[in-house]
Amino acid sequence: MPEGDTVFRTARRLDEALAGAEVTRFDLRVPRAATVDLAGQTVHGVAARGKHLLMRIGEFTLHSHLRMDGAWFVYHPGERWRHPAFKVRAIVATAAREAVGVDIAEIEVVPTRDEQSLVGYLGPDPLAADWDPVEAARRLSADTRSIHVALLDQRNVAGFGNEYAAELLFLRGVLPTTPTPDVDVPALLDLGARTIRANRDRPDRTFTGVNRPGRTTWVYGRAGRPCRRCGTPIRRGAQGADPTKERITFWCPSCQR
Repeated sequence: MPEGDTVFRTARRLDEALAGAEVTRFDLRVPRAATVDLAGQTVHGVAARGKHLLMRIGEFTLHSHLRMDGAWFVYHPGERWRHPAFKVRAIVATAAREAVGVDIAEIEVVPTRDEQSLVGYLGPDPLAADWDPVEAARRLSADTRSIHVALLDQRNVAGFGNEYAAELLFLRGVLPTTPTPDVDVPALLDLGARTIRANRDRPDRTFTGVNRPGRTTWVYGRAGRPCRRCGTPIRRGAQGADPTKERITFWCPSCQR
């Protein structure tokens, strides 16, 4: 699932493919932006901010959010797409490359000067050059909800999703229902930053250090299976800021207390 490390790699791949080139085709297949055409403008660069992608073209920014299923692919001109055309939501092409956004949940175009209206609310990003662990700890520590819910709130810290929350809490031995004020937040964030940075440059995310299929996580997606540390069956539940935003949680009742 796309989390901060996935979005970072996507931004880097798009930047390498498009930055510095002139747009030859700009096609957004979403109602609110279907009439926007930035053909003829130069791609200045592509950056990630948490789970958000910012493609800066001319004086505008194409903002996209991958949500659960979205992805960007890069092709050579004329190369056959590996996905059906009806899933395509965005095409940004240059003379040498073609970036195709598939199943993108959110697409907007705003003047680059107004980027903050889209991402200004985000907390510090551990993959950004301006990562501020002190500010991240301040925001997260002030949240009185359960640590799983607080860690997923992008206003506290940007980039961690459900898989990271489950795995980081296991590694720190913390139950997902623990009130955030009872957690060693700086230690959790330090582990999170080190982990997401390690995964940033890997083609496949891992929390165990093993890259083989089925061996990359400690608890995430492993409900009912034995804990890799103690053998206790992994449990599954649900938490969220409200009933409409619940996310599945996974934990070991012996290793996390």
